[in-house]
Amino acid sequence: MADSMLHNKHLLWRAGFGPGINQIADLKNINIKTLIQELFKEGNFTEINYDTPDPQTSDDMTDSRTPAEKKKEMQRIIREQNNELNLNFLNEMVNSKEQMREKMAFFWHGHFASRINNSKFSKQLLNTIRKKALGNFKDLLFEVSQSPAMLNFLNNQQNKKDHPNENFAREVMELFTMGRGNYTEKDIREGARAFTGWGYDKEGNFKERKNLHDEGTKTFLEKTGNFTGTDILNIILEEKATAKFITTKIYKFFVNENVDNSIVEQLSTGFYNSGYDIRKLMTEIFSGSWFYDKKNIGNRIKSPIELMAGMMRMLPMNIQNPENLIVYQKLLGQMLLYPPNVSGWPSGKSWIDSSTLMLRLQIPQIWSGLRPLEYSPRQDDDIDMGMKSRETAMNKSFKNPNITIDWSRLEKVFADKNCEDYLIQSSKTLDMDSVKNFSDKSIKMNIINLMSTPEYQLC
Repeated sequence: MADSMLHNKHLLWRAGFGPGINQIADLKNINIKTLIQELFKEGNFTEINYDTPDPQTSDDMTDSRTPAEKKKEMQRIIREQNNELNLNFLNEMVNSKEQMREKMAFFWHGHFASRINNSKFSKQLLNTIRKKALGNFKDLLFEVSQSPAMLNFLNNQQNKKDHPNENFAREVMELFTMGRGNYTEKDIREGARAFTGWGYDKEGNFKERKNLHDEGTKTFLEKTGNFTGTDILNIILEEKATAKFITTKIYKFFVNENVDNSIVEQLSTGFYNSGYDIRKLMTEIFSGSWFYDKKNIGNRIKSPIELMAGMMRMLPMNIQNPENLIVYQKLLGQMLLYPPNVSGWPSGKSWIDSSTLMLRLQIPQIWSGLRPLEYSPRQDDDIDMGMKSRETAMNKSFKNPNITIDWSRLEKVFADKNCEDYLIQSSKTLDMDSVKNFSDKSIKMNIINLMSTPEYQLC
């Protein structure tokens, strides 16, 4: 297989969610520079929204529901709204021409991990990270830090003078900017004092509540002054450690979990000197000849969302019950808008255990209607969202995903092509004979069998 084809696929998987069916015809011949430009093209930004109407909060005398019933109804509506946001985000990953924006938003969505039971705030944060995904990291950091979703999730609404809450200050430094080892416990305490009073009103507007702010002098990262939260973020951004931490995390996600220190050093210096220009950093990564080294190709285990989105981009499908896809996210261990904790999702080998691997290998057959779904979600309330009692009922109703795949279109597209060249990134270990033996020689079975291999799990 020509190198250009392998490199183009590599780029499409890393800077997006894999090649789409409409890109197959050009995949061999398109120039990599052209492909990079296409991936980075920005159209008009459209927000992700939901159609489920907001809960009615009526104090109407004729409303005979008990407070418990009202609360239950509100929770049901919020869950439906969050499910809609989830599916609409997945839909952008699958169908948006702006693949790089959505892939970068997917990265930030795990980096600025938050999980709250307020669909309005979730929506606001999701659209912030999508809108700013390829912009300036400083702007992104400020908007996320002042979003009600993050202030709520990290308890800064309760951060008041005389009673500082350190949670927000700690996570901003440890997870969002500098990483451990670049600040002290005292910096956390002093930082928390500077963030006192940062909060939001019930409409979700950021508020600096002056009467709750500690006006005293603070010493933070060896600087002293009457600092506010804004000062703290600016001081953090002046630290080269911040550029290094973010660049390293981006490198691990987009290139290789084994970091090449000299390359990261060079990238992070450029990132710092550009004033944290994300688009420039990503362009540099995807334009670097080292990015296409053999050791960086086909070495990443796809996260569940990448696996699903990649299949959906390749298989033209009509999905009768899209809410089904949330069940697959739960079963595979990565539910959009619902990270396991503030550190986001783990990666690499942690995606694979005996139950998730079996399901991953069976999804192509389940989605093609060749076998039923025979799994129940793991007994893990962290991602169960209180669904335990409904588990058995849920599985009965979700046996059939009601997906129709347009195989005739796939037959046309792949008529004169070797499916393996287009679907597999790392075929070093793939025994094509065994795939073909299983197959009834049709393009349909060939594609299903290729997508059911361990090799398809890698990108």
